[in-house]
Amino acid sequence: MAKNDVKLLGAWPSPFVLRAQIALNVKSVEYEFLQETMEPKSELLLKSNPVHKKIPVLLHNEKPICESLIIVEYIDEAWASGPSILPSGPYERAVARFWAAYIDEKWFPAMKGIVAAQGDEAKKAAVGQVAEGLVLLEDAFQKISKGKSFFGGDHIGYLDIALGGLLGWLRVTEGMAGIKLLNETKTPGLVKWADKFAADPAVKDVMPETEKLSEFSKFIAAKLRAAAAK
Repeated sequence: MAKNDVKLLGAWPSPFVLRAQIALNVKSVEYEFLQETMEPKSELLLKSNPVHKKIPVLLHNEKPICESLIIVEYIDEAWASGPSILPSGPYERAVARFWAAYIDEKWFPAMKGIVAAQGDEAKKAAVGQVAEGLVLLEDAFQKISKGKSFFGGDHIGYLDIALGGLLGWLRVTEGMAGIKLLNETKTPGLVKWADKFAADPAVKDVMPETEKLSEFSKFIAAKLRAAAAK
C-alpha cells in the first residue's frame, strides 16, 4: 500500500489521534500524517468529517473514516496482514468493545473532571470516580489478559489501544493534580501494563512526552482563561 494512499488527519496532542497512529503501526501501514491546526479548522477536515468536524480522520484512497475506535476497527479489517487488533471470538470482541465504550463514555470524562473541578470536595469526588474506574479496569485486565502482558494477550490489541491512547493524559493529570492514580497498591497489573505498552515498538515513537503534553495543557488553560476574561 503506497504511503500517499493512506493519510491521517490529526494533531500530536490528541489521544484519539494516537489510537489511530498505534493501530497503523501495529499493522505496519505506511501513512502520511497531516497536522491539523484547528484554528481555523482546515477545509480538508470540514469536508472529511462534516458531521462532528473533529479529528482524527483516516483517509484511505481518499475515502474518509471518522471516530477513533471506528478507525481502529477499520484498520484491523482493511489490512489483514500483521497481528489482529480485535479479538478473534465474538464474545471476546463484545467484551473489548464494552470496556472501550466505558473508557470513552465514563472514565475519560471523569479524568478530565479532575482538573476542571472547583474546590477540594469536587476534586476529591472526581479523583474517587477515576480511581474506582481504574480498579474496575484492573479487574478487567486480569481477566482478559489471562496473565499475559496486554489486554490483547502477547501483543497490543483493541482494548490496549483504547486505554493506552489516553495514558499520556493520565500522567499529565496525575502531575497537575499531585496524585498517583496508577499505583502498585490498587492497580499493580495496569502499572506493569502501562510500562510495557509505552515501550512497545508500535507506541514508543508516537506517544507524546508527558512534559510536552503538560506544557500544551497549560497553554490551552491560559487561552481559555484569557477568553473567559474578555
